[in-house]
Amino acid sequence: MTEGVIGGRYQPLTQDQIGRIHESALRILEEIGVQVALAEAQAVFAQAGARVDAGARRVRIPARLVEKSLGLAPSRIVLCGREPRHDLALEDSRVYMGTGGAALNVLDPDTGAARPGKLRDIAQLARLVDGLENVHFFIRPCTAQDVPRERLGVTEFHAAISNTTKHVMGAGYTLEGVRQVIDMAGRVAGDVRALRKRPFISFTTGWMVSPLTFDPDATRALMEILKRRIPVALSSAPMAGSTAPITMAGTLAQLHAEELAGIVFSQLVKPGAPVLYGGIPGMADMHDLSYKAGGVEFGLMNAAISQLAGYIRVPNYCSAGITEARIPDMQAIYEKTFSIVQCALAGANYVHHAAGILDSILTVDYGQFVIDNEIIGMALKMVRGIRVDEEHLALETIAEVGPGGNFVSTEHTLAHLRTEFLEPMLVPRHVRAAPEALQMHQPPDILAGARERAKRIIREHEVPGIPRALDREIRETYGLGRQEG
Repeated sequence: MTEGVIGGRYQPLTQDQIGRIHESALRILEEIGVQVALAEAQAVFAQAGARVDAGARRVRIPARLVEKSLGLAPSRIVLCGREPRHDLALEDSRVYMGTGGAALNVLDPDTGAARPGKLRDIAQLARLVDGLENVHFFIRPCTAQDVPRERLGVTEFHAAISNTTKHVMGAGYTLEGVRQVIDMAGRVAGDVRALRKRPFISFTTGWMVSPLTFDPDATRALMEILKRRIPVALSSAPMAGSTAPITMAGTLAQLHAEELAGIVFSQLVKPGAPVLYGGIPGMADMHDLSYKAGGVEFGLMNAAISQLAGYIRVPNYCSAGITEARIPDMQAIYEKTFSIVQCALAGANYVHHAAGILDSILTVDYGQFVIDNEIIGMALKMVRGIRVDEEHLALETIAEVGPGGNFVSTEHTLAHLRTEFLEPMLVPRHVRAAPEALQMHQPPDILAGARERAKRIIREHEVPGIPRALDREIRETYGLGRQEG
């Protein structure tokens, strides 16, 4: 199992502020309510005692129902890998980071030119992520635009799980898509019962359209996931200034209400269903209302999500590593670093978008995954902090060396040489160059090196695949083509 580092040192909200946001969210649900068009979902709420106005499609949820539902939702969820060493225990302030997105464009690793994402990219990026030690899970980063929409869910999941043994999360897109993905994954696991016991796949569903509106089709798919007891992230992504109040506190209060509504609904459909608090607060650029996530406020709000989820004891799914930069450049580095560090230090459990994303989730770059793997490694080193025990205080070694000596050749130095300090992979610190050479050549060299490293991992990294006979059976059952891994 991947233990995950323990965060929680960074807390943008005080306990009083968390309480005020929670109480405000309860008022929103009880006094304003949520819009629910799907009659089947209305019936679920009505049977539990919520006030349902079918004509207005409005459901008002009393606080007592929220509290009862929170008591049913698991506070610990294990998302498994195909190999147990990649299992993720989501609980408390344990931190994991991975990929995410549905980018339309891929920067080709050979030419650097933008092109539409393909199924082959999903397969290759899954293999790349399998070889990156600081990227803990895989959500398909781009959409396979060479696959018919009706087969998109099962095809993307198949490409992913065939090329990584880490946990795979994705969208089912439709009710039928969800059923196909669960059936396919059940075949890989042995049967659906084995899949529920060791869920190496999970779903994310955008059932909530902010502000406060259940999407009918996504809600149908969500109900199927819940009934099948497969873990699911309840993804809600309000944008401050357009689909949520422009103030961060207002956005968090609305988002918290949306997440509470989703948790209540999930526990009414299937008590004890494993769900992640999936708040992804963002901002609208008030010049053109486009999505803006490179600002430091994005990291602030997503860090706060871990506190709000922790307050109700439900594992959380949030976002970091998004940038407005269209190519891997200095803007990409500093915008990504801030939100990744903020969420890691806050103790966010399942942080997606943390690797590979550019251009406000419209583009991915192979080399950027490698660069972000290094950023994440540094952030996790910060979360681990400084180990203080007898061995690391090194009093015996200090006495052995004594005044005026040096520590270079001691056994203590040799024992900790490779573990105490994080060694960068892309730009070795011992390399020295003239300032003018650094100014002229360092940025392109870093990117070129990252892309070459990405291609080398894809080419050389070995991933245990799905057994050939089973893979052939799955392809024939769902009409899947071939993709290059």
